Amino acid sequence: MLLAELEVWHSRPFTPTRRIALGHLVLPVDPAPGFGGLLLGAVVAAHLGGVDDDLVPDVHRLISQVEYGQRIVQPRLRHRFQVDRHGLAHTVHRLIGSSTSDEQGEISFEFGPGGKPLQQVLGAIYAVERLAPESRHALAPVLHKAMRWRGPIGPALISHLAGSSSTKLAAIADPRAWALEVLGFPVGSALPGKGEVKARFRAMLRDVHPDHGNSIDGAGIAIGDLAEARRILLA
Repeated sequence: MLLAELEVWHSRPFTPTRRIALGHLVLPVDPAPGFGGLLLGAVVAAHLGGVDDDLVPDVHRLISQVEYGQRIVQPRLRHRFQVDRHGLAHTVHRLIGSSTSDEQGEISFEFGPGGKPLQQVLGAIYAVERLAPESRHALAPVLHKAMRWRGPIGPALISHLAGSSSTKLAAIADPRAWALEVLGFPVGSALPGKGEVKARFRAMLRDVHPDHGNSIDGAGIAIGDLAEARRILLA
């Protein structure tokens, strides 16, 4: 299942010009960072290692310029951002979700081949420019966090970018609805009070404990979900 998509058009290898353009975009960002924000952050994190260290401070500055809608003089970072895609090659990056029960609705990245690392990073940053101001303000910190990431591109990165310990599809798509379901509140119910959330957490924590017949591995996952659901509803 496609959750987000970024198509970056870029100069072909060995051509004298350095150009960037955007193609098809599927970037849902509500609630922030949304699947779109996770994909853009992952593209930055996955490709930044191939960018010249001397250019990294300028990449941070470009993110800030895009966030505040400032005029960006072209070319920027040795590349010209344009609308015309004639003569350019393209690379497609996707965020994919699996909804089968055994995989618990997990999400993963598919990064397309081609292009240079800086071209992919710039494509992700300029995609943010296409969003509404409130979304740009929400996603700029995500891209800055992605630039500081030094770990693998997988579940840990998703947690880092989303600010959540859960990487399940439902938890990212609608954190509050997922948290209500995990803690056993009826679908569509009003947000419960803090005392009710804490009481429900303690009761369900006892139910999933290994002393009540659950496996240690299964209990660990359930306890982690309950703790994350409590955090979301008490935030």
